[in-house]
Amino acid sequence: MKINIVTLGCSKNTVDSENIAGHLTAAHHTVYFDRQQNDCDLVIVNTCGFIGDAKEESVNTLLKQIQDKQNFNRRHAHDGKRRTLYAVGCLVERYRQELQAEMPEVDGWYGAHQWETIVQNALVASNMFEPFTAQRTLSTPRHYAYLKIAEGCNRSCSYCAIPLIRGRHISRPIEELIEEAKKLVQGGVKELILIAQDTTYYGLDLYGRRRLGDLLEQLATQSGAEWIRLHYTYPTSFPVDAIEAMQRHPNICNYIDIPLQHINSRILGSMQRGIDRQGTLSLIQMFREKLPDVSIRTTLIVGYPGETDQDFEELKQFVREARFDRMGCFAYSPEEGTPAEKLGDPIPQEEKERRVAELMSIQEEISLEKNQARVGRTFRVIIDRHEGDYYIGRTEYDSPEIDDEVLIPASTPLHIGQFYPVRITQALEHDLIASLI
Repeated sequence: MKINIVTLGCSKNTVDSENIAGHLTAAHHTVYFDRQQNDCDLVIVNTCGFIGDAKEESVNTLLKQIQDKQNFNRRHAHDGKRRTLYAVGCLVERYRQELQAEMPEVDGWYGAHQWETIVQNALVASNMFEPFTAQRTLSTPRHYAYLKIAEGCNRSCSYCAIPLIRGRHISRPIEELIEEAKKLVQGGVKELILIAQDTTYYGLDLYGRRRLGDLLEQLATQSGAEWIRLHYTYPTSFPVDAIEAMQRHPNICNYIDIPLQHINSRILGSMQRGIDRQGTLSLIQMFREKLPDVSIRTTLIVGYPGETDQDFEELKQFVREARFDRMGCFAYSPEEGTPAEKLGDPIPQEEKERRVAELMSIQEEISLEKNQARVGRTFRVIIDRHEGDYYIGRTEYDSPEIDDEVLIPASTPLHIGQFYPVRITQALEHDLIASLI
């Protein structure tokens, strides 16, 4: 069969889709990761159910795929070809019955932990009845890949439905992760991006203690990866040995992705984050003392129930003073079944969106200032793609798809996935322009 996998949501979903694709490819099917692909026998939509906007995107994508399926079947009425449509992932895990009632045109519904069933069905369809081992088929450019080190989450953040969807935290053994990392590097991957719902919790369930530092140490020395990047860390009980591993190994990027969500202690307490204002400030100070060149990326939530104008002013001042290298911001949306749902949603949506815009405006100024400070400096960049008149690359301080990029005039041919030294010549709010050295 020709199979198209449409992936929505976070990088954890990306890995799930790549695992599905690897098994389907091993079963002799042809797999695409292309929303525009319109000549497939089966379409699999990997849905997201994290926040309101993500759920809306998932529903709209399914509706579009239903329409495409109907059009496909009409076009092929003469030859008997029929398209099948499956929905998998987080949205299905949460709202399977409601979705089935509203979208009977979808042929199969699979929850967040049921993608293996799709694979088993494909094996039967291909007359492959014996178990086999399949390597992931990457949907990312072949020079970087996400390494999912754990599934689920044991945190109790009041606004978050992930534990309801994905279940308890389950760490993958270090040996298994090292083996996967080596295979990825042997396949051409230069950059490994560590992900989980909470990477800093890694190992506690499996080994009785946090072992993110040990994992980083072994990946740095055994995987062969030129860059190792840390995502989805959590501020409470942050494992300092992970920072010490970053200090020791130059192939671990000076980069920390740590969603802080807020700075007001009362709001953090209501969010059940397990940390207060002073703890947050101390953590940021520790990062910058131990890693003076570190790039810190965070996300914040505005409009949480009970956030007053004064609380928001405190958050704004925090952003001005913390001077994050990268920052995202979300408007709070109540999620069914979470503790925060009982608090209601008293802040109007327009006000929440105004606060998002105001906070991001402050961050844009900071981002421009930090980028301007890089003009004249030299950096090592990896080339992600060729676009128009430029090659698009990144420094170790930026993660793919979400952070700043380096634009290099395409006057000299460069190779995608290779590293090059460049000098920064111009700074924009979210990008840098550079010349090849």
